[in-house]
Amino acid sequence: MNILKFLIVIVLGYLLGSLSSSILLSRTAWGGDVRSKGSGNAGATNMARVYGWGAGVLTLVCDMAKTGLAVWLGWRLLGDWGLCVGGVCCMLGHCFPVFHEFKGGKGISVGAALGLAIDWRVFLIIIGVFLIVALLTKKVSCGSVAAAVAIAVSSALLAVVLAVGAMCLAVFQHRSNLKRLMNGTEPDFKAAHDTRKK
Repeated sequence: MNILKFLIVIVLGYLLGSLSSSILLSRTAWGGDVRSKGSGNAGATNMARVYGWGAGVLTLVCDMAKTGLAVWLGWRLLGDWGLCVGGVCCMLGHCFPVFHEFKGGKGISVGAALGLAIDWRVFLIIIGVFLIVALLTKKVSCGSVAAAVAIAVSSALLAVVLAVGAMCLAVFQHRSNLKRLMNGTEPDFKAAHDTRKK
């Protein structure tokens, strides 16, 4: 692994994450720091609580976009490892932004974007879990925590389902071989001689 590329992914991911959409938008478009109002959190939920749904959705989109850029850059430089490192560093920057006294958001919008980067099915699951729990409890924080847990659980389950599916298909395709093995008629492997003309 190229150490220089690895360092670039770490730094870029963290700096992109440190660009807090809620803080920047609240200061430039609404003339205040969202952290001084509502719940005091620098995130999409508090933006919606303080400035309305439009502000909340815009913050969510911007946070997901910066995460997408961080994981894309990481992937371009280092493949899947870079995607993971870029995403984690982006989340660290989002939660502890160097540009904003290390007081950022809680990472939910970034986590949603990472779920999408992992697999679109994981993304749909965590969005579904968030909506169900948030609607049932009427607490966004409950939905957020449940969605965060769902990222890990759904990713693991998806991997297991894919692995089991691949195993079952491979075994099924070898059914005739298995029958011969049980009957003791499966031939030993022996490579054929090279019959090409010299």
